[in-house]
Amino acid sequence: MIKYKIHFGSAKAITILRRSIGVIFIWFGMVKFFVGLSPAEDLASSTICTLTAHIFPQASCMPVLAIFESLIGISLLSGKFLKWALGLLFLHMLGTFSTFFIFPEQMFSHFPFVLTMKGQYVMKNIIILAAGISIWISTRKMVPIRDDPKK
Repeated sequence: MIKYKIHFGSAKAITILRRSIGVIFIWFGMVKFFVGLSPAEDLASSTICTLTAHIFPQASCMPVLAIFESLIGISLLSGKFLKWALGLLFLHMLGTFSTFFIFPEQMFSHFPFVLTMKGQYVMKNIIILAAGISIWISTRKMVPIRDDPKK
């Protein structure tokens, strides 16, 4: 007989984690729709422009990022299109952490240990990355385990 092992509390914890990260993405995404409200506006738009070889005009970077973050948040909150949302989340984190390589002077006050406020703002995303990985792992197919290990 094959059983599937999942702890009830674990499933609830992942749901809480997913929805919490969803709220963060919606909140941060909505702020970016309003010019001058996001504390990371200059860093985010400069990073996007640099990573895309200035394909987008700097003025359009924040609305694009606002939509991007809001869609990730809505998906995480609703539980719909999770694989797409997690893919976008990982892409977002790649862009976010690239600032340490693109603009190290803005990230560190004393390289490599003392972060600026912008560096701390970016570094806290390691928690979002870990949460995203945990959510991604939980969406994978459950692995069957057998009652009798001899079979």
